[in-house]
Amino acid sequence: LAPFSGSLPPYSNFGQGSRADAALRAAPRHGAAQEPPGAGCSQNTNGSCEECLKNVSCLWCNANNACLDYPVRKILPPGSLCKLSSARWGVCWVNFEALIIAMLVLGGTVLLGITVCCCFCCRRKRKQEERRVWQEERRAEMKSRHDEIKKKYGLSKEQNPYVKF
Repeated sequence: LAPFSGSLPPYSNFGQGSRADAALRAAPRHGAAQEPPGAGCSQNTNGSCEECLKNVSCLWCNANNACLDYPVRKILPPGSLCKLSSARWGVCWVNFEALIIAMLVLGGTVLLGITVCCCFCCRRKRKQEERRVWQEERRAEMKSRHDEIKKKYGLSKEQNPYVKF
């Protein structure tokens, strides 16, 4: 292809970038980190926890007031990076240690609740089945008693009531 050698009309901004384009490039995208691209978390070291945690990829370490890149390949930051009791992510008032303990307690409570509900439901079904079986046995027993009484007094349904005497 040959390079463009013609001239462009005066109203065209082709290749120059307009102010609107520049504003769109500078505006943060929805859901993106609020730090400019390429800005590392280490720039916020010796700043405040709130400033550091504005960028979701950063981790604040209270022990040395350092803003660190969150190790995304690991679930929890390693102890060599920052102790769990000093590490903050997302909000400054919750450390990882308290978060882990709270999640374990919450998870244990949910599991215990589910187990109790399952046991209660199984017990209720078992008792319901026992009642049904007991009722059927009682009903059969009562029917046999009634049949014996009818037979004793000659009221059984097997005999034809219109037979000559």
